[in-house]
Amino acid sequence: MSPVRICSRTACKAPAVFTLTYVYRDSTAVLGPLATYAEPHCYDLCAEHSERLTAPMGWELVRLPVETETEPSADDLEALADAVREAGRPAPGNGEEPIGQATEVGRKGHLRVLRSTD
Repeated sequence: MSPVRICSRTACKAPAVFTLTYVYRDSTAVLGPLATYAEPHCYDLCAEHSERLTAPMGWELVRLPVETETEPSADDLEALADAVREAGRPAPGNGEEPIGQATEVGRKGHLRVLRSTD
């Protein structure tokens, strides 16, 4: 199966870029950006078919704005790099496990029951 979704229109093999959904209760057709995954009651449309789309008589057609920015901005990349750096830093302290703060009172398999000595 191809990772690229194609237009739902018969005989159209163009890649889908928009998703059409009908809201029957409100008599509204909503055309928005391509959904994350294919929905059974939605239609994926290519750019050409989405431009020529008309709503059924008595229905309203709502076209949602589509974000044109496809690449992350410099701020996004910087924030991601900072988060990776922060996650890679060692935890504060000397890195050793505290000793003498609890006493083992039981064991079952790999689990231990500890009781505080305070």
